[in-house]
Amino acid sequence: MSAAIHQDDQPEPPVATGLSQSPAASHAPARLILAATPIGTPQDASFRLAAALAAAPLIAAEDTRRLRRLAGSLGIALTGRIISYYEDVEAARGPVLLGALASGQDVLLVTDAGMPAISDPGYRLVRDAFDAGVTVTVLPGPSAVTAAVAVSGLPTDRFCFEGFVPRKAGERGRRLAGLRDERRTMVFFESPRRLAKTLADMAAAFGPGRSAAVCRELTKTHEEIRRGSLEELERWASHGVLGEITLVIAGAPARGAGHMQDAAAKVATAEQAGSTRKEAIALVAAELGLPRREVYDAVVQAKPR
Repeated sequence: MSAAIHQDDQPEPPVATGLSQSPAASHAPARLILAATPIGTPQDASFRLAAALAAAPLIAAEDTRRLRRLAGSLGIALTGRIISYYEDVEAARGPVLLGALASGQDVLLVTDAGMPAISDPGYRLVRDAFDAGVTVTVLPGPSAVTAAVAVSGLPTDRFCFEGFVPRKAGERGRRLAGLRDERRTMVFFESPRRLAKTLADMAAAFGPGRSAAVCRELTKTHEEIRRGSLEELERWASHGVLGEITLVIAGAPARGAGHMQDAAAKVATAEQAGSTRKEAIALVAAELGLPRREVYDAVVQAKPR
């Protein structure tokens, strides 16, 4: 999920390994292997990942330098060919990797951290490999999405992953408005530079009181989990935040009769405090993350008959 730093491809020739290299080397069909890499601590790497890295005849890596650092941390010698596979070269490198697979060579796909194809390059290659009749398999492992949900303290029975929100304000506002009524817990990735602004926009779209968690630097030395309302978290983030960020946002509350009665009561309280009805409805709608029309309807229905 972080910006990759790339170097020239290393055209190292493959050597004999436990993974297939050519039709002559093995009768087993070639496989595209998606391998999850640690999101922070190298020791989270599985034994299967370590073995696959050491044996792979061809590794497609989002960042070849990070791959080599990971291998060094694990005491692994990378003996296969390594090519870079990041967003800007994804379209051009796809046919190269498919050609290697067609020739009987296994391809191990890794990204900077976590699972390939999850807000990282990979899904197009998986789709094309399936279309070409290539076997696609996975080496499961660390994921910022599931790790953040688990430690967020928010409901985990149903959740959805929304990736990065759009950078442009108009597109971001429309995306968040479309999620206003989403009942499932929502998971987002975000840049630390945009975190405060995104939290402010989420507070405007979902209501400042919506519960959330900011998970920073998961599994790393400076791991931090901040829980609170969107309004509270926006104030905290406004002072500056560093590191990899995963956001977990509570889903929209059920809008039963009791919920709308509560909205009407809040409007009445705001009016008693001096707000006009229009101002009170706007305030309550923003607080609860509800459309103003629904709050207005609740107020009308709450009038004595």
